[in-house]
Amino acid sequence: MYAVIKTGGKQYRVSKGQTLKVEQLPAEAGQSVDFSEVLMIADGDNIQIGSPVVSGAKVSGEVVEQGRHKKIEILKFKRRKHHMKRQGHRQNYTAVKITDIKS
Repeated sequence: MYAVIKTGGKQYRVSKGQTLKVEQLPAEAGQSVDFSEVLMIADGDNIQIGSPVVSGAKVSGEVVEQGRHKKIEILKFKRRKHHMKRQGHRQNYTAVKITDIKS
């Protein structure tokens, strides 16, 4: 059984027991979170597709940790113009372990 949820402007395919990193959520480690924007639920041959969301469906999870991704480097370079600009960015994330999928 799996579901497709939407959070942080992105869509994720999740199943029970899976741990995934989503955009930062306002929750501490150990707290439970619910995702109500469920776009699709599939259980074998039984598939429910929402328009845009499946009514009454909910995916529950538990926050494992709050953290930051690895640094990405942004380099802007113009040849022969004596111009080079370096910048770095680390995005915050929340690691969530999916505990239950309710349709």
